[in-house]
Amino acid sequence: MKIKLSNILSVPARCEEMEVELGISAISLRGYDYEILEKSPFHLKLTNLGNQKLHIEGSINIKLGQFCDRCLAEVPKEYDITIDRRLCVSEDEGNTDLEDVSYIKEYNLDVDMLVYEEVALRLPSKVLCKEDCKGICPVCGTNLNHNECGCNRKVPDPRMSNVLDIFNNHFKEV
Repeated sequence: MKIKLSNILSVPARCEEMEVELGISAISLRGYDYEILEKSPFHLKLTNLGNQKLHIEGSINIKLGQFCDRCLAEVPKEYDITIDRRLCVSEDEGNTDLEDVSYIKEYNLDVDMLVYEEVALRLPSKVLCKEDCKGICPVCGTNLNHNECGCNRKVPDPRMSNVLDIFNNHFKEV
C-alpha cells in the first residue's frame, strides 16, 4: 500500500495515525520465500516536523514460516517490529536521506517495502527447530529427530582412501 506524503507535508505539525493492512504475503530473501503466516495491521503514525522532515513511527507483529537449517522442518518465528525514523523527504540534490531508503519515492510511502526491509534486517542467519536438532540423514533423508534410520553415515576423508584400503586389505588377510 502506498501513502501520499504530500498531504501530510503540506500542513506544518500535522500528525496522522492509521492502521494499514499489508499487501505482501511472503518475504523473499537469499533465495528463500518466507511465508507470512500471521500479521497484525500495521499501526502507522506520520508526523510533519517541518522543513520537509518526517517522523515515521509504526509497529506490527508478524509470524513467518521459516525452515530449520538442519532438518528442514517448518519453524514459525514471531517478530515484533517497532519503527521510529526521522528523515528529510526533500528531493534536493544534497539530501542523502532518500538515497538510503527504498520505501519513499516521489512523496509516496510504500508501507509494504518499509515492513519488508524491517523484517529482512531481523531474519537470523541460521534457524534451528531446537538447539540439539540432529538434522537429516545424508544417505536416506530420514529426519533423525523423529527416528534413527541405521544408515552408515561415516564419510571417510577421500584423501585417506588409499591408506584405508591398505589397512582394510591387510586385516582381511590376517
